[in-house]
Amino acid sequence: MFRDEATIEVQAGNGGHGRASFHREKFVPLGGPDGGDGGAGGSVVLVATSNLNSLLPIGRRFRYRAPDGEPGYTKLKAGKDGEDLVLEVPIGTQVFDAQRGNLLRDLAQDGQRLEIARGGRGGRGNARFATSVRQSPKHAESGKSGERRELRLELKLFAEIGLVGLPNAGKSTFLATVTAATPKIADYPFTTLSPQVGIAQLSESDTLVLADLPGLIEGASEGHGLGHKFLKHVERCRAILHLVDCSPECLSEPVQSWRVIEQELAAFSPELAKKPRLTAATKVESPEAEARALELERGIGERVWRISSARHSGVRELLVEARRLARDTSPV
Repeated sequence: MFRDEATIEVQAGNGGHGRASFHREKFVPLGGPDGGDGGAGGSVVLVATSNLNSLLPIGRRFRYRAPDGEPGYTKLKAGKDGEDLVLEVPIGTQVFDAQRGNLLRDLAQDGQRLEIARGGRGGRGNARFATSVRQSPKHAESGKSGERRELRLELKLFAEIGLVGLPNAGKSTFLATVTAATPKIADYPFTTLSPQVGIAQLSESDTLVLADLPGLIEGASEGHGLGHKFLKHVERCRAILHLVDCSPECLSEPVQSWRVIEQELAAFSPELAKKPRLTAATKVESPEAEARALELERGIGERVWRISSARHSGVRELLVEARRLARDTSPV
């Protein structure tokens, strides 16, 4: 399980000021007070939705402000209320007060709403202050300020796609290329010693959560290398993206590399062996690498996607297919 967090500041709208005015009409020089009330400011409302799986969209901005209410008008006409600002968050988002650190609400159900900052009340117009004793009040009431809060949003999530492959298969580079994650990348095995999570944004509202999991080695199902610790993380993912190094510099044959990982997954758990997956040939940047990718495709009897993270080729198409696969697979 991983954490997706965002800190935002929300400001509800201010209430509109009341109007101080008097009725004016030909032949009626001393009309009574007719100032209308100001409108209420819009509130800020959080709504949980199943259409999102990440806090990345809302976290791209820090400040959110709802519209103010309109001031009152003459002829007893009230100003319009400011519209509520509705912010969508994924189901399971926990809302904390950033200043105090206390949990305000856990938005655990689709459609659940939380008014997190209330709009200011509109001021009363001078017509409201008229009495039998004071028939021509000249003052009106100012609108009240809307509430302001700083929030910390936290989403506990499982990676939808788990990246597997032998050490140096290109998982960390792929994750860094498609997401905002910055995993440590180097030229030696076991660079990734713990899961790294990243969120790839395919469109304004469509995201994909990927986890770069530590490289497997032969015997991992028996606890060798990072063994069971790694494989338990794979179990929590909806689907698997198996990356195979097909560069000419790689000493292992692509088909053999692929078989090592698949055998370890199957040995650890029959359910893990049945998990939906895609296979991608990495570092395909030369005719030699393309030939090795074709060899892999023929050897395993299924489609192999070709990508080069360094050149950003084939990456977008692979992400779209991974998103489709994750969406069509039931949550763990």
